[in-house]
Amino acid sequence: MEILRRRQQVLVEESVVERGDTVKLQEIYNAAVSMGIKADPRGSREVNRLLKKEREAFEKLDADEQESFDSERLTNPFADTRMLHGDPDTEVGSLMAGVDMEVQELLLADRLREKGRSVDLVMAHHPEGKSLAALADVMTVQADIWHQAGVPINIGEAVLEGRQNEVMRGVMPLNHQRPVMAAELLDIPFMCVHTPCDNLVNRHLQKHFDRKGEKLTLDEVVDELKKFPEYEQAAAQNAGPTIVVGKQKRRAGRILVDMTGGTGGPAEAIEKLADAGVGTLVGMHISEKNRKKAEENKINVVIAGHCASDSIGMNLFLDELEKKGIEVIPCSGLIRVSRIRKK
Repeated sequence: MEILRRRQQVLVEESVVERGDTVKLQEIYNAAVSMGIKADPRGSREVNRLLKKEREAFEKLDADEQESFDSERLTNPFADTRMLHGDPDTEVGSLMAGVDMEVQELLLADRLREKGRSVDLVMAHHPEGKSLAALADVMTVQADIWHQAGVPINIGEAVLEGRQNEVMRGVMPLNHQRPVMAAELLDIPFMCVHTPCDNLVNRHLQKHFDRKGEKLTLDEVVDELKKFPEYEQAAAQNAGPTIVVGKQKRRAGRILVDMTGGTGGPAEAIEKLADAGVGTLVGMHISEKNRKKAEENKINVVIAGHCASDSIGMNLFLDELEKKGIEVIPCSGLIRVSRIRKK
């Protein structure tokens, strides 16, 4: 438990790494968790309350159960964010980051190393390994987001349960460890940062649209998104913001940004959001089932774009690492835009 107390102390510090210090893998991981908590839609107090409950539950387990328990759950509320391989004390001066970092990207990192390029860490956005296996665990935040939009929490949680079980069953047959084992064979430090980055982009865009009010038309929502360079670049690649439910001149009404919570939610939530007064959903992607449900309930839907949205969340985190002197090598769908470099 002494290790747990030390880890908690690190996570509550305001600044994870002082300027001028070398940056270690553990510190990057701690920074991801800390920033994710600060940007979490539930608020830091609620997240810390949930972590306290997790610790209390852990203390009630018998010795055998504690042995197999993922101790990271005691201080990290994001099951889809983990150090997957590497010594936590590894000093990181450069990292290769992308949306999907799998065996081929790890081989690319190894090839770059052979050619003399420094790659101290491979950072994935989408979860791999045990983080992918536990993806359904992070979906609970969706009910809290709906609650803030006016959906009673008991209804939100009840609606979410079926979808969580569906996601859990969906990831069960996957070969979760394939890229992790490749990282181990190549001895390349490997980590994934999923929900913390999604929390960052969700907060960033929600604040933007909250400032704009409810008078925007749907084509103006698209225009607002294109003011972000990631979406502007994606549009040039035929992957930019698109209205998938609603007409261009239809007013958006109340806009809810839906970009965190692991993966897409249940179709049943769409009706509840309509009842709560949500006029337009702005998301990364949407299933056909959910799109049809939105159409039935007269909720507009603007799909901002998957990789572009993931890129904004990653960039907001990577900027903090760049401030510490870490070089970022983008690949695999990451549209790297630094908001700290002088133009």
